[in-house]
Amino acid sequence: MNPFSSGTRLSDMIRAIRASKTAAEERAVVRKECAAIRASINENDQDYRHRDLAKLMFIHMLGYPTHFGQMECLKLIASPGFPEKRIGYLGLMLLLDERQEVLMLVTNSLKQDMNHTNQYIVGLALCALGNICSAEMARDLAPEVERLLQFRDPNIRKKAALCAIRIIRKVPDLSENFTNPAAALLKEKHHGVLITGVHLCTEICTVSSEALEYFRKKCTEGLVKTLRDIANSPYSPEYDVAGITDPFLHIRLLRLLRVLGQGDTEASDCMNDILAQVASKTESNKNAGNAILYECVQTIMSIEENGGLRVLAINILGKFLSNRDNNIRYVALNMLMRSLTVDSQAVQRHRATILECVKDSDASIQKRALELIYNLVNENNVKPLAKELIEYLEVSEQDFKEDLTAKICSIVEKFAPEKIWYIDQMLKVLSEAGNYVKEDVWHALIVVITNASDLHGYSVRALYRSLQASSEQETLVRVAIWCIGEYADLLVNNAGMLDLEDPITVTESDAVDIVETTIKHHTSDVTTKAMALIALLKISSRFPSCSERVKSIIGQNKGSFVLELQQRSLEFSSVIQKHQNIRSSLVERMPVLDEATFSGRRAGSLPASVSTSGKSSLGIPNGVVKAAAPLVDLLDLSSDDPPVPTSSSANFLQDLLGVDLTQPSAQPVSGTTEPSKAGADILLDLLSIGSPAPLQNGSTNGDLLSVQDNNAPIASIDTFSSTSPTAPSSMMDLLDGFGPTPPPKSEDKGPAYPCIVAFESSSLKIEFNFTKQPENLQSTDIVASFTNLTPNVYTDFLFQAAVPKFLQLHLDPASSNSLPANGSIKQTMRVTNSQRGKKPIVMRMRVGYKINGKDVLEEGQINNFPREL
Repeated sequence: MNPFSSGTRLSDMIRAIRASKTAAEERAVVRKECAAIRASINENDQDYRHRDLAKLMFIHMLGYPTHFGQMECLKLIASPGFPEKRIGYLGLMLLLDERQEVLMLVTNSLKQDMNHTNQYIVGLALCALGNICSAEMARDLAPEVERLLQFRDPNIRKKAALCAIRIIRKVPDLSENFTNPAAALLKEKHHGVLITGVHLCTEICTVSSEALEYFRKKCTEGLVKTLRDIANSPYSPEYDVAGITDPFLHIRLLRLLRVLGQGDTEASDCMNDILAQVASKTESNKNAGNAILYECVQTIMSIEENGGLRVLAINILGKFLSNRDNNIRYVALNMLMRSLTVDSQAVQRHRATILECVKDSDASIQKRALELIYNLVNENNVKPLAKELIEYLEVSEQDFKEDLTAKICSIVEKFAPEKIWYIDQMLKVLSEAGNYVKEDVWHALIVVITNASDLHGYSVRALYRSLQASSEQETLVRVAIWCIGEYADLLVNNAGMLDLEDPITVTESDAVDIVETTIKHHTSDVTTKAMALIALLKISSRFPSCSERVKSIIGQNKGSFVLELQQRSLEFSSVIQKHQNIRSSLVERMPVLDEATFSGRRAGSLPASVSTSGKSSLGIPNGVVKAAAPLVDLLDLSSDDPPVPTSSSANFLQDLLGVDLTQPSAQPVSGTTEPSKAGADILLDLLSIGSPAPLQNGSTNGDLLSVQDNNAPIASIDTFSSTSPTAPSSMMDLLDGFGPTPPPKSEDKGPAYPCIVAFESSSLKIEFNFTKQPENLQSTDIVASFTNLTPNVYTDFLFQAAVPKFLQLHLDPASSNSLPANGSIKQTMRVTNSQRGKKPIVMRMRVGYKINGKDVLEEGQINNFPREL
């Protein structure tokens, strides 16, 4: 016989394929066999049809195309014999799925076989329907499945129940047809039928609220009795698994009880006793028992409140944390995380065990335990927990340090009972993992230090010690250098000593030495070296005796290839050499930074500017526009008084620019004080715009940056007079567009569409604005505006959207990932509708964010898009 003829047995084909040494040989064998099967199909060879289909199924499992054999499945299903039907249904389930249109042809065969006198053929039809049932088939065959739920044979009833589950998932409206038959299955004694009946009831409850109420009233007590009987049943070899009677049925019953008890006090009270019995008597030394206990804990946490039961459930989870199996510990941590909102005090009792999980070798358990500890921290336990985490930070693996450092910094900042404790803990973190500390964290530390005036000396001495011990941590170096520059005199004089600290001897030379070491250290980056240069400039003012040495150190960077360092070196050297009279003013201590303003900026609720706790640098409330001061104000050298350049500010500018600003000013206009003409001349000269000419209404060029009264527009470009015809446009470009912006051309705009409220809840409002380009009407540009309706800040804000296949969606990043309290952010997207005019735009959206570290998820369907889009 030809080894590749249609009569080749399945085992021979498998043997030939396995004997192939290369993929090419395997493809050749499969190709020849497929050719032989096609020839057999064309000849309508009924003797080998079942064998050909069996070989096709094996070829399909190898990943080769077998679509040409789909009709053979239908022919075998239509055969009268059981063997042919069995191969046909197996091929149907393997080679086809519910999306194939050819399935419509098999509906009639399924209906006939479900009414067959042979129960095994009925079982084949139910298996096939339960695996590949589509919505159309579900509607056609639901009555047959409902009838078979009352069949005499338990195996048929079991398969019919599984088939009914598939039907309900495809067509939820049909659930009401199966409610009464499903309730009848709950009284079955056969465990196989009972477990499928419980599963069917659970599925019906999830899709029908009416059925849920029906089962609560009619079946809760019966389910409790069934669970009690199984839990107390004697040893039964037929259902025993690791000494527990039918754990699978246990779990299914607990899941159904959870659905029935959720939100219903009466049903919850009915099941309290049996849940306590299962939780206390089930052995946890085997996986089967652990599975039942975990499901029991989930049920207890989901039903209505019972304090004693919940404590018992959380204690079970605490016991899980001591298990050697990583999977059991991980699910316990997940469940404890969800239990925090229910009973945080009970979870707190297992704090020590959870802390040990943070030190576990498994990365997944580490991260989950760290997240749980983070949520457990409060004002009462922050000190011991922070101490344990910082101690572990010293020995933790490098991959875990970043997450651990971020959590410790957040805990310390959020729950610090006093500033000195906060500073101490942050110094420990910076010393151990300073390279993993984010920029805003060490900025916040500096803000706290500046606000703690009684701790300035303590802080700079502690940082000096830490820097001597650990100079490899970049963030620690930056904070230490900043503080030494600001408070070097306190460091040297041991000012502000506290009882708890030991005295330290630091000379002026020592302070310069440690900053010089930082500049020359091979790990210091440009930012650190730039900060060190500033610190040296300040030290030169604090310690005049060290000026020459500081000047020498700073001068070493005059030839630096890094422009930033070179510029600072040249400028600072000039200040030390030529401007002794202004050096002390230039390097005064930084003003105290306002903690509330800085915190608001970090949270995203304030603009990115830090005010001082004393008089504002602008001297006006937030949001109030102040007329711009003259050129002296541009350099931030004036006070908040009316903008008249004083002799001191003029001297500053004269020193910095090498010009004379002592010329008389122009006459004021309309009772306002104007800047000097010389200041305006210098501004125009700096911008390479020739000599200024008088503006209209007698104003001078100094009014270029002034805001007019009564919101009058700034003078238009043609009021300027310059030696260069392009001067006004240069001014406009350099100043980022002062003056009125011309409106966009109307022909560039697409048609206007109304704004819609896409989604609104008690906490969030989403609005869509639409624009179209005339040359591409299929594409719609959407600007989504997200408005926070609460006084809380939303962090980790993420908007996701999904559209049908006829639409294409492109999402740009949002303007911020933090949504400020009672504020808004925007995000742009583009939707291309290939069926414009035929189908409207529809969208499914999901928004996720965190409020005080807790995840919040909101979802919705957007159907109110304008149809013309």
